[in-house]
Amino acid sequence: MGMAWLAVAAEVAEHEAGFGLNFDILETNLINIAIIVGVLVYFGRGIVSKTLGDRRASIESAIRDADKRKQDAAAALADQQQKLAQAQGEATRIRAAAEESAKAARAGILAQSEQDIERLKASAAQDLNSQQERVISELRQRVAQMALDQVESQLRSNLNDGAQQQLIDRSIAMLGGQG
Repeated sequence: MGMAWLAVAAEVAEHEAGFGLNFDILETNLINIAIIVGVLVYFGRGIVSKTLGDRRASIESAIRDADKRKQDAAAALADQQQKLAQAQGEATRIRAAAEESAKAARAGILAQSEQDIERLKASAAQDLNSQQERVISELRQRVAQMALDQVESQLRSNLNDGAQQQLIDRSIAMLGGQG
């Protein structure tokens, strides 16, 4: 009983003194961990709060920037879509105008071709008529010349002095009757 009494006396003395050394490893580690956690919570709360607050602010800033970029991209997309629609409308208008212009040019060319053909026909007909009149005129002159030559040759051979005198008298009579 002597030893047990000693152990109890040491324990009472330990409690009375207030602070002593405890050589029990399991109890010591738990107390040390509790002290470290308490110190960390007390002093680390500000650091952790500041770090978490900075991290939260940077995340919120990144989210705002992403939202702003999204809105800017949506506005740019809408603007580009509007420009594309305008360009497509302009292309359609230009194509329609080109088709109308081509139709008008084709009609103008056909009308001009028809006019040119008619003018060439008229010119050819006029040239043909003028050529025909010239040929007819030449033929009349030749026929008249041939007739005069034939009459002259017949007159020379058939005309004697009495027939000549009679022809002259008749011509004078015809002239005198008119005048």
